[in-house]
Amino acid sequence: MDYTVKLAYQSNYWYNDGLAKAQVRDMSGAITSLKKSLQYNRANLAARNLLGLVYYGRGDVIEALVEWILSKNFQPKDNIASYFISKVQETPGELEEINQAVKRYNQSLEYARQGGEDLAIIQLKKAVAAHPTYVKAYQLLALLYIKTEQYASARQILRKVHRLDATDEKTIRYMHELTEIRKERPMSVKQSAKNQQKTVKYQLGNESIIQPVPTGIKEKASIHTVANIAVGVLVGVAVMWFLIMPAINSSEKKALNKQTVSFSDQIAEQKSQISALKTELETYRASSEETENAQATAASTQDSYEVVMNIAEHYKSEDMSNAAMAEELMKVNADSLGAVGRAKFDELTGEIYPDACKKQYRAAKEAYDSGEYDTVISSLETVMQMDESYNDGAAMLLLAQGYEKKGDQDKANTTYQKIIETWPDTDVATQAQQALDAQSGNTDNSDSKKSDDTKKNSDNDDNGDNNN
Repeated sequence: MDYTVKLAYQSNYWYNDGLAKAQVRDMSGAITSLKKSLQYNRANLAARNLLGLVYYGRGDVIEALVEWILSKNFQPKDNIASYFISKVQETPGELEEINQAVKRYNQSLEYARQGGEDLAIIQLKKAVAAHPTYVKAYQLLALLYIKTEQYASARQILRKVHRLDATDEKTIRYMHELTEIRKERPMSVKQSAKNQQKTVKYQLGNESIIQPVPTGIKEKASIHTVANIAVGVLVGVAVMWFLIMPAINSSEKKALNKQTVSFSDQIAEQKSQISALKTELETYRASSEETENAQATAASTQDSYEVVMNIAEHYKSEDMSNAAMAEELMKVNADSLGAVGRAKFDELTGEIYPDACKKQYRAAKEAYDSGEYDTVISSLETVMQMDESYNDGAAMLLLAQGYEKKGDQDKANTTYQKIIETWPDTDVATQAQQALDAQSGNTDNSDSKKSDDTKKNSDNDDNGDNNN
């Protein structure tokens, strides 16, 4: 069997396994199987689209969108991933609500680390209300309920999240922890010992007499009766005395006390609510800038992925020039890409940038000969974005000379100094140093002439490379 066929077979096997697990709400198992399927064949669109659906079912919408975007780039047309993306985008405000739910989840983590379980629970309730399938938020909410000994609420949350993902390890572990806590709790109903009445048995003639053991109650009954009468008289006198005199004042004082207690409770409740609202307001103010940055990063990540995948298709079909592809690749924010996207980006730039740098460098030299220093600077700044060390520093040296000819001496000097620090003890560093010394009057006319001839030397080097 061909090696490619074997890989496709293994990929389809794990896809079927993931599909079967997803159908019984084994989301965690489905994710593991579908990732294995994509390891064997990353272009298995059925597996990638299903992985996106599983992520979406667990509330991980961002991960789902990434998988669908990758699938769409593998097959732009007749791909159900386009339908999934459009369904997410067509609901007004859905992505914003999901983003806010993620922010509340992150904020609740910070509250929990600082010991603010009550504030964390408030944020998590809002998160799951806005995003009802957010498994991670449910799990953290259950954990906080367990920590605050609200076991009934924790059990209710865990049942709900168990219906979303039947085999999630965290959910199962938390349910087991609740079971152990329930076993360790003491019995609420106390066993009371039965009072057994002791008896005594003796013979009277031919008859057996059984009677309770004397307890001394009868002997003391008369004493107790007298004492009870005396206490009753005293209590009666006291009750009459305290009821007659302050009857009216007592009722008024009771009403006033009740009203005072009610007002105190209301004030305490309002203070608690004001404190919570102030804390939440400060949190929103502090996180507003982070939210904007997160939204910008998410948009940049999506755009960068789309650029990389589109350029990969153009490079494969050879229907676009290297210069145009290089211009698009320079728009990519490489730091926002994941491991797979960054690897593809590095592969493309390694193939496209060298040829684009070579053409831009040649154009810059021709412009330098013609005195078109704006073109020199724009071409070489493009080269610097792609490869600062191009031609062993000759490109950066020509850029510094272009700055100097243009009259921008500060940029020229900064570039000369960078050349000296980056390529010490080389010809380009010597020429850069001579250019700096010429400004201080420390060199003779021949040294200045060498600085002016740098471009000719770089021309000779480049011509040698082209001949080779």
